[in-house]
Amino acid sequence: GGPPPDDAAYRARLRRLDDDQAVLRRSNSGGETLSAARQRRIRAIARTRWSNGDGVDSTLLSTEEAALLCIPKGTLSAGERDIINYHVVATINMLEALPWPKHLRRVPEYAGGHHERMDGKGYPRGLTGAQLAAPARILAIADIFEALTAKDRPYKDGKTLSDALAILGRMKQDGHIDPDLFDVFIRDRVYLRYAERFLDAAQIDAVDPAAIPGYAADNAAPEK
Repeated sequence: GGPPPDDAAYRARLRRLDDDQAVLRRSNSGGETLSAARQRRIRAIARTRWSNGDGVDSTLLSTEEAALLCIPKGTLSAGERDIINYHVVATINMLEALPWPKHLRRVPEYAGGHHERMDGKGYPRGLTGAQLAAPARILAIADIFEALTAKDRPYKDGKTLSDALAILGRMKQDGHIDPDLFDVFIRDRVYLRYAERFLDAAQIDAVDPAAIPGYAADNAAPEK
């Protein structure tokens, strides 16, 4: 039989299994990012071998399970992400098929550009900030903010204002969103007007602009 319950190595092994289980549970919660260290830990756990009651030997996790748990950002695999991303192409195709009046003829361009990035790494066309009209850049910020704070998504809870703005601030630093428009979004408290209409009271926490990544350094008032 196995080691007696009071064996030190046995107890250490049980603690390690409990810790491994906690790591997998946290990694399966769908957080915003997964560190490289956490990914290495998951792969190490996945390679752990065990035997079931019939004596069949296998790894603790399948290759597919480990890959899904190691997604570095979000919860979607590459294939799932491609399917999701197609919604922008569908948006453009549908809107371009409509007979817009002259003053609205650029609506397909604006709506179809909300997943482009300032650094040209967005989709579907890989346009840079210089190639994007201001309405498309505004929509990009609005779309991300709404997605972060939305409380009706089955796969996640809506974030608080401070958490959502911190994520947007990092996206500004990463060249994802328009930096000047983001600064206006914070400085004029555009986010608060939206929050008061659509967010739960528990999501509307205190926001310290100086704590928002990428904002305080650029917008500190000069000393007089």
